[in-house]
Amino acid sequence: MNIGIGGAGGKLASLASNGECTIVNVSELELSKIEANSKLLAVTHSARGQLRGSGKNPAIGKEAFVSIGEELKNLIKGNIVFSSTGGGTGNGIVSELLDKISQKEEPVILEERTLFAFILPCLNRESSEYVENTIEFLGSPVSSAIDSGNTGNIALFSNKLKFEGRIAEANYNKMIVDSFNSFLSIPVKGEMYKLLDGHIDFEDFDLFRSKPYFNHFTQFSWDTEKPFESQLTSNFNGLLLPPERAIEVMFLIELPDESLTPKFYDVLDYFANDDIAPVYGVVHNPELSKPQITVSMLYSRKPRELVEDFKSVSDKYTRNRIKKSLEQHVVLQNHKLDKMNEARRMVEESGSNSGDVLGFLKRIGKL
Repeated sequence: MNIGIGGAGGKLASLASNGECTIVNVSELELSKIEANSKLLAVTHSARGQLRGSGKNPAIGKEAFVSIGEELKNLIKGNIVFSSTGGGTGNGIVSELLDKISQKEEPVILEERTLFAFILPCLNRESSEYVENTIEFLGSPVSSAIDSGNTGNIALFSNKLKFEGRIAEANYNKMIVDSFNSFLSIPVKGEMYKLLDGHIDFEDFDLFRSKPYFNHFTQFSWDTEKPFESQLTSNFNGLLLPPERAIEVMFLIELPDESLTPKFYDVLDYFANDDIAPVYGVVHNPELSKPQITVSMLYSRKPRELVEDFKSVSDKYTRNRIKKSLEQHVVLQNHKLDKMNEARRMVEESGSNSGDVLGFLKRIGKL
């Protein structure tokens, strides 16, 4: 089951499951805008929050978590959670949720681990508040949850492509959902089509997605006559943050022609050269005109390193804002100084005392 927390998370969860999901928000108004068969209102003492949402203030989301915490902790077991990292509701509620997961004395069993899909802001296009909220979110709750080993895969989507490609939000959300579903469909296709080699069933898939690593998945048409490495790197998923060196891999190859089956060894060899033994399946899909491969790579880049990436860009823009502010401040001060000098000159020309300058400025409304 999909669970969407906050405005962005709710939209994605609903889209991914045609409304067969649970959405969570602090605002009744926001809940009413999204199709879902189950809706949870997180209660906050902020009148503005209850009406309009948390805005960019995670503190409102954290406060509201208390009202739904126990129910939500049970609801997410073995399921998928969508949320943005920059806003108030998603960031605040999920931060508390991850903290509770991290603090569990007993390890979370594999079947109950949660797969998280987070949407990160575009660094140089979205507000500094979104970026600062994301820095805090990655640096503490996400880092602690991964270190605890109690979470499942975490997919880090980014809004970068949305802004660079000038893509409408609704279309971009669909792109994210379609990409995510291509990963989730691996075991479905493994059972649907004739198996040619390897094997991926739902048990294999659930074990893979329960591991506490970042997940980068991609799907593309595979040219069996060209080197696999160049095809993989040129087809990394632009919706997700780029992956680091993979620790574990799962791939599913769909072939329109069974005679191409031995070509899968090229892919196997590529990962074997990096000391990785993938979980894999090769199936016959007669509906395709070209071979297709879906690859999922788990990597363990530490959240603190991601935080440094965000901080470096955030610091750059902060310095620029300070610089511009100082430049404007100097101009304004010079402007005030010119007014003072001009007033002094006019008073002296009129034969008045220099002590009348202040009074003159007050009369003309400049002080």
